[in-house]
Amino acid sequence: MFFPLSKLIFFVITPSNFLILLGLLGCLLLFTEVGRNLGRAMALAGFLGLLVAGLGPLSAWVLMPLENRFPPFADDGAPVAGIVVLGGAVEADTSISRDQITVNDAGEREIALADLARRYPQARLVFSGGSGTMREHAISEAEIVSRFADSLGVPRNRLILEQQSRNTRENAVFSARMTQPKPGERWLLVTSAWHMPRAMGCFREAGFSVTAYPVDYRTSGPRDAYRLTTFASDGLSEFDIGVKEWIGLIAYKLAGYTKAWMPAP
Repeated sequence: MFFPLSKLIFFVITPSNFLILLGLLGCLLLFTEVGRNLGRAMALAGFLGLLVAGLGPLSAWVLMPLENRFPPFADDGAPVAGIVVLGGAVEADTSISRDQITVNDAGEREIALADLARRYPQARLVFSGGSGTMREHAISEAEIVSRFADSLGVPRNRLILEQQSRNTRENAVFSARMTQPKPGERWLLVTSAWHMPRAMGCFREAGFSVTAYPVDYRTSGPRDAYRLTTFASDGLSEFDIGVKEWIGLIAYKLAGYTKAWMPAP
């Protein structure tokens, strides 16, 4: 129950939501005689926090160390035995309701699946993604990808669907169990660049040797460390993603799901 509970708590109280709640509580305290000074400090802290995290470069500072940890994949001509694409990009409920595959900001994972399937026609294709909801009998991301494989240009008969995983550790364990990779085989792991360190740590712990294929970059490079964000909502969203991932790295290390605090190439 540790990780589902921690995930639930994070989604309810994200860093940006915490700043909003802090500011609102501070504003309420301004109307009380006892808490006026505390309320003024809390409201100011909440406002400044939202300003810095939303419009400032703070989100880039949080994300760049994660995204730059593993370099982009360079094809050296060596054969690729298989490709594992992690879920997290498909909006299952919307896809079913609208009868078309719907993706979120991490949709590059599906783009990479289609591209790599074309570039490596002999490689085994694994899509690892269960359901992110707590409802029983919820449809998995892997099932959605299979249903709409034609839209992606991926032959259904090439897809190996791992539909039980609920987190990154289970992505690794269940994918290794299904594929039984042989020593010396090259397997590519496709996931968001900011998620790659934790994913690589989990696959190594599962005994599945993979090569990083990072996609879905949220920063463009060092210049982002000095640039302001156009929309505060974008900055806050990226800030939440980065903080969540750092918390995930710490939690996975403490739980023994990875050997390193920050897995490296």
